[in-house]
Amino acid sequence: MNSRPLMTVRIDAAPLQKLGSGPHGTRSIVPVAGGDFEGPRLRGKVLPGGGDWLLLRTDGVLELDLRITLETDDHALIYMTFQGLRHGPPDAIAAVGRGEVVDPSRYYFRTLPRFETSTDKYSFLNRIITVGVGETRPDGAIHRLDEIL
Repeated sequence: MNSRPLMTVRIDAAPLQKLGSGPHGTRSIVPVAGGDFEGPRLRGKVLPGGGDWLLLRTDGVLELDLRITLETDDHALIYMTFQGLRHGPPDAIAAVGRGEVVDPSRYYFRTLPRFETSTDKYSFLNRIITVGVGETRPDGAIHRLDEIL
């Protein structure tokens, strides 16, 4: 399988909203405050107002469900979603949870981004499959996305 870099997305997070334990695990929501993205074919900013709906399962795996709007530097809007998983050794995950910077090789953080746009220039995004590798930071996350060729 071949791939090529699509973009790096940096997400600035607002304070975590903890909903607590429910029938499927512990639910939290991370509102998105902003951010930016850059790649060989597009760049711009992450608009405030999206969020990541997180579910911490009883087996220690964190399920991610992100929904954000990207605005390119030429003002096109792109809806981006992804589902993903994050897990790893308890000490690494605990440190991430405390807001500490942890070497991303110490935990698994993978995503499956999808895109929707009505702008012709970026319509290629509607027709591709991408995979991402994430890194949790104290103020948000960084996602390196590759297009699968």
